[in-house]
Amino acid sequence: MPATSDFTPIRTEFCGVSVSELAQKYGTPLFVYDAALIKERIQDLSEFDVVRYAQKACSNIAILDLVRKAGALVDSVSAGEIHRAIKAGYAPGGDPPRIVYTADVFDHDALDLVVEHGIHVNVGSPDMIDQLGERAPGSTITLRINPGFGHGHSQKTNTGGEQSKHGIWFDQAVDCVERAAKYDMTVTGLHMHIGSGTDFEHLSEVCDALEKTAESIGESLISISAGGGLPIPYTEDDTYIDLGKYFQLWNAVRKRLEAKFGHDVSLEIEPGRFLTAEAGVLLTEIRAVKTMGENTFYLVDAGFNNLARPILYGAYHPMSICPLAPGETEPDLQQVVVGGPLCESGDIFTQTEGGFVNARPLPKASVGDLLLIERAGAYGAVMSSNYNSKPFAAEVLIDTERPSLIRARQDYADLFRDEFIPND
Repeated sequence: MPATSDFTPIRTEFCGVSVSELAQKYGTPLFVYDAALIKERIQDLSEFDVVRYAQKACSNIAILDLVRKAGALVDSVSAGEIHRAIKAGYAPGGDPPRIVYTADVFDHDALDLVVEHGIHVNVGSPDMIDQLGERAPGSTITLRINPGFGHGHSQKTNTGGEQSKHGIWFDQAVDCVERAAKYDMTVTGLHMHIGSGTDFEHLSEVCDALEKTAESIGESLISISAGGGLPIPYTEDDTYIDLGKYFQLWNAVRKRLEAKFGHDVSLEIEPGRFLTAEAGVLLTEIRAVKTMGENTFYLVDAGFNNLARPILYGAYHPMSICPLAPGETEPDLQQVVVGGPLCESGDIFTQTEGGFVNARPLPKASVGDLLLIERAGAYGAVMSSNYNSKPFAAEVLIDTERPSLIRARQDYADLFRDEFIPND
């Protein structure tokens, strides 16, 4: 099981490496990842037959290589993610499939790539069955089922129920099996995912829903997936999910299905955030400290172009300060609003969903001090943009106290390298 969360207002080291030295060497804003913690989280899920990493959470090829060497397979949601997986050393094929394509549509590039490499597809819409069947008859597929309910830390991360675009509606599963049979395709897997950052009660409800759907599909199934959505603690009040209890629930479902079908059924889990969120920090420099009425602002050189979760979902990220000069053992805290450099009022890291600005107790700091936005290893760098013509941040992976650059800071020329002024 994961260790107890450690929240601290002052942090001068990360993975045994000086925070200030990281900033001096690689600049800011900077994403930094802890390799050991990613490997530990994969090991935490070792009771499952297959740990399949949802790379959309953090898809740098160095992270994918790390995950692959730690024994996890990979999920891809686009043609680009398939290319990333192959670049990181995942070979298409295998039993279970090393790479799975999961989506609600095929764009033309993705369908071409899936057919070219024989990549297993986790189908999220009935039309995908026809599109794949016409190009690759005889394929095996997994059905991603929307069980009719969903949950998550935000409505925007809820992937189940009538308002979600994701998955095949639960009462269409048998129709999809019949549709697949027209192309001599076999449904060998079943997958459900109801939302990101959901709670144990709702995660456990998926067990019953998947079991009922599996029974309606029948003995062609050789694999079931619990999906993802495992929460991680972002606040001191948050707790880890009981992974042992969660596995037992799913294992009981698996055993009942094996008894009904008369053969083994593989049990997969598909973590994204759970593997990488805690392992990453966004290191940024305080560039201004100012008072606006009753609010004190720390304005940093990272913005929602680097970390979009607060402006998208009102997501909470713990923060800490690395002072330039050594401070007191017990820091003097003050209520602070943390914002970025973008020409956008919503560029605030301490906001709740709906855009409501909140102050946060943080140590008193000065211009030049470093601020760490923690638990930023999932849905951080992967959601970055060039808004306000800001270059993408660099990324660094630390393994056994050795930092390695895994993504160079984007050059300003890269911002417009693919833009053209038409000739008169």
